[in-house]
Amino acid sequence: MHDRRDNKQRGMKEKIVKRNVTLGSWITLAHPAIAEIMANAGFDWLTVDLEHSVITIREAEELIRVIELCGVTPLVRLSSNNSTQIKRVMDAGAHGIIVPMVNKEEDAVIAVESVKYPPQGTRGVGLARAQGYGTDFDNYREWLESESIVIVQIEHIRAVDNMEAIITVAGVDGFIVGPYDLSGSLKVPGDFAHPSVIEAMQEIKRVAKRLNAAAGYHVVPPDPALVTQKIEEGYSLIAYGVDFLFLGEKCRAGLEAIRESMT
Repeated sequence: MHDRRDNKQRGMKEKIVKRNVTLGSWITLAHPAIAEIMANAGFDWLTVDLEHSVITIREAEELIRVIELCGVTPLVRLSSNNSTQIKRVMDAGAHGIIVPMVNKEEDAVIAVESVKYPPQGTRGVGLARAQGYGTDFDNYREWLESESIVIVQIEHIRAVDNMEAIITVAGVDGFIVGPYDLSGSLKVPGDFAHPSVIEAMQEIKRVAKRLNAAAGYHVVPPDPALVTQKIEEGYSLIAYGVDFLFLGEKCRAGLEAIRESMT
């Protein structure tokens, strides 16, 4: 059976691990047209967000399908580090996962083992979309071993304290900082200028640089200048914006310009 994963998608893991800059974004709206529009915009990867959205597993499969068939790498941000959910989104065709609240080495091990089949992992074997509905299992198994992606989120001060042990777990390809939850764990939610948050962010960068790890950051406001700033700081796995902000900010900016021209 022809492998639907194209060369660009197959090379994404290597790009991430080698710290090549890749640009992705976040999908929280379940309509497949959103995924198609964003995939055709030129992103390297797109993340279907199950943690902070109402997207169902059925809707996630449809979004994954659209993203993949547009030639873009589909990732899923989980609602939790749950082996059953990991199995389901991978069976639906996700090329990898972004795992929230990975606070210790054992959390990272669970995530990796839940993605991989034995002997690398513990994932149960089933035949679904990812395996060509039963016609492509051997190709999928080979792909899974070499190309599936596991990104952990460093978003709690406990994760910062355990960061070296977390990101050196075999099978972890990189990490993404979660600044809001990190600040919340320091009892100053949203206060990124607080000394404790600044020190935690500096420690994350120190560890990442020392280990030559693929460091990621979600630049939520759709501001290209902020993305450039994070790249200059050494981040390579960049999530740029989120679907509803792209939509809302374009509407607001246009209406503001129109109303100003009317005065």
